[in-house]
Amino acid sequence: MRPGDTLSSISGRYDVRVSDLREWNSIPKGEPLRVDGLLRLTAPDEPLPDWRTRVSPVTAAEANGDPAKECPVPATDLRKIWVRYLGFDRRAHDGYVIMHHTLAEPIQRAFGRLYRWRFPIMAMPPMVVEDRSVMTLGYECRFVAGTTRWSQHSYGLAIDVNPRQNPMLRGDYLDPPNSRTWLARERYWPGMMHEDGAVPAFTAEGFYWGGRWKTLLDYMHFSTNDR
Repeated sequence: MRPGDTLSSISGRYDVRVSDLREWNSIPKGEPLRVDGLLRLTAPDEPLPDWRTRVSPVTAAEANGDPAKECPVPATDLRKIWVRYLGFDRRAHDGYVIMHHTLAEPIQRAFGRLYRWRFPIMAMPPMVVEDRSVMTLGYECRFVAGTTRWSQHSYGLAIDVNPRQNPMLRGDYLDPPNSRTWLARERYWPGMMHEDGAVPAFTAEGFYWGGRWKTLLDYMHFSTNDR
C-alpha cells in the first residue's frame, strides 16, 4: 500500500469490487488501509488465520553458544517471543524474536499490529535461510560493527526488521551490502518501513527508530534507548 491508496481507488485500478477486496483481506467496514501493508487482489485459498502469540524461556545455548563471549545479559533475562506473521508469500507463519523479558508484551503488541495491517516479514527464526540479511532478529550477542562496544541487541533491547528492505547506511558503508536498491525510500515496496506506515507499530510501544537518526540511517533498527 502507498500513500493515498483507498479501496475505491484500488477497485477502479484493478477492476475488482470493493466488497471482494474487504472479504479477501479480512478488512472490517470502516477500517482504513495502512501504508506498507499488502493487499490481495484475488481470493485466497483460505482466510488468513487469527493472529496468535506466546512466550517461552531461552536456554543458555540459544542465548550464547560461545561462553567465551561473556555476553552482558544471562539467558534468564531473555524470552523467546513467538508471533504469527504474514510472509512475502502472503501466507501466515509462526516465528520468534528473542528479547529482554521486559519487552515481551510491547513486542507482542507491535507484531499484532503488523499482522493486522498486513505488513509482510521476509523471514524469522526458526526458518532456516542461507542469507541472514533477510532475517528479522532481536537479541544477538555481538559488538557494534567496527567497535568493542556491546550492541543494544546484546542486551535484548533492539530489533532489526526486514534488513534487506530497510538497510543501514553510514557514509559509504551499507548493511546489508546487497540492499542498495531499497535506499530509494520514496518507494513503497513490500517489507519497507515508513514513518507513515509500519514504523508506528514499534514507536507506539516506546521504541526509537534508526530511520530518524542524523549521523547514520538505520531503517531496520528499533531500540528502547535510541541507540
